[in-house]
Amino acid sequence: MKHLARVVVRAAKPLIRAHSGFVGSVVAVDTAVRNIVLTYDDGPEPGGTDSILKVLDERQLSATFFVLLSRARRHPGLLGEVAAAGHEIALHGLDHRRLTGFSFREVAQRTRDGRAELEDLIGSRVEWVRPPYGRQTLASWRAVQSAGLMPVMWGATSWDSREMPQSDRIRKAMTGAVPGAILLSHDGHAGPADGVDDGPSPSLDRGKLTAGIVDACEDRGLGAWSLRDSLQHGTPVRAAWFKK
Repeated sequence: MKHLARVVVRAAKPLIRAHSGFVGSVVAVDTAVRNIVLTYDDGPEPGGTDSILKVLDERQLSATFFVLLSRARRHPGLLGEVAAAGHEIALHGLDHRRLTGFSFREVAQRTRDGRAELEDLIGSRVEWVRPPYGRQTLASWRAVQSAGLMPVMWGATSWDSREMPQSDRIRKAMTGAVPGAILLSHDGHAGPADGVDDGPSPSLDRGKLTAGIVDACEDRGLGAWSLRDSLQHGTPVRAAWFKK
């Protein structure tokens, strides 16, 4: 049976690629404006989220924060600060467990519940979801869609969930920093309270990392916006993204 499933998936891949505009996730923004898209996962987290907010406020930049409900319940005031600062808030999950470990019905229900709770907390509509670890199957993608949200992935990352020198993180982020690129960073670090054990949080100042990335972008003539603001000047690029 497993062999048959693999054969079916392999046979379906060309069709999925050909119709990625229909079954794809947002991976970038097609825009003539020289801005990247700043996104942050796994918050809100004291010491991380607030330090990033300070830098964004000083630079007059916007970002999209993919929120864990397991964190938002513990830090509603910090979530309120993100919303009050005018940043876009999206869903990362009820917790940080992979959606690929749940059935279609469970993914759909978790996504609906997460969206409703998050919208109640911030008082505005939620449009996007980023599956934890970027892991999704065609079935979980369909389940998320049935709950009314669009998956958003990324094209560049700062590797800020790993232990490494700050300069290496900035260098990695800039590897894919082109207009319309979606940059993955984190304002928190998921742990047992979020349903997972990703090990100890790396030692870094997330605000300073944001400042360093923004400085490096400015050196290239690039600004930085949230996904919502970026789409005011461009269109979403969608592609098939399936990783179990």
